[in-house]
Amino acid sequence: MENNTEVTEFILLGLTSAPELQVPLFIIFTLIYLITVVGNLGMILLILLDPRLHTPMYFFLSNLSLADFCYSTAVTPKVMAGLLTGDKIISYSACAAQMFFFVAFVAVENFVLASMAYDRYAAVCKPLHYTTTITTGVCAFLAIVSYVFAFLTASIHVGNTFHLSFCMLNVIHHFFCDIPAVMSLSCFDRQASELILVVVASFNILFALLVILISYLFIFITILKMPSMEGYLKAFSTCASHLTTISIFYGTVIFMYAQPSSSHSMDTDKITSVFYAMIIPMLNPMVYSLRNKVVKSAFTKVVKKAKQSLGCTS
Repeated sequence: MENNTEVTEFILLGLTSAPELQVPLFIIFTLIYLITVVGNLGMILLILLDPRLHTPMYFFLSNLSLADFCYSTAVTPKVMAGLLTGDKIISYSACAAQMFFFVAFVAVENFVLASMAYDRYAAVCKPLHYTTTITTGVCAFLAIVSYVFAFLTASIHVGNTFHLSFCMLNVIHHFFCDIPAVMSLSCFDRQASELILVVVASFNILFALLVILISYLFIFITILKMPSMEGYLKAFSTCASHLTTISIFYGTVIFMYAQPSSSHSMDTDKITSVFYAMIIPMLNPMVYSLRNKVVKSAFTKVVKKAKQSLGCTS
């Protein structure tokens, strides 16, 4: 770490330097973050409160919501504060911490989505053995492994990035401490670090995608063998929300990380980063709640109970 003593803080350039856009962007990001917090924490609370949602599918969904909330929180409040106060400085340690928690919970989401694909495979392809295949122990094991590998991945990326020497270059052309943006500040050869970034990120993404693709290959084969249209539609509806989520998530992550930083455009990266760091965490609860009758029913039930409690209290 001795090479990094030249830089004690970084300057985040943010999304734009135009003063007239600071307040509108602050309002937009505040609304996005509020929806993200309410949507994801609300989903977790709903799953905890309603016994009908105490199933493997919703256990993984609660972990997905937790990951969305955490990696959005690692980035968005700092962006909002910068837009409101104009303070674009972030300390060396705060930058490393922001990168660590962002990468860690993005990786958690990556592995949880793969676990959810396996869960959907068991539900559609082996419905009679579902309760013995996806047990509480299996769910706990998959969740623990997801978090362990995610935090290990984050440790590798942060160590790989911050071992570089920045030689007083501390202006980050981004709105948060994203790996490619921080790496680009290095004044020495960073090819080895870029290679490690691409290899580790590609391995995690491809491993999860392989699990997802194999799971859905068996799911689609099973669906095609179903004799009735009703069974076909029911099986497809159980996977539709998950398919929507993985399409959005992996599309943006692959675009960002599975390429050398030399081919990155900072302006393009900023726009893409807004989408996956702020928009996706807001969309996921909507995708799963709007298409899910059980979640809607549970939400209605909780609202009715809350009204009754308020009525009794008054």
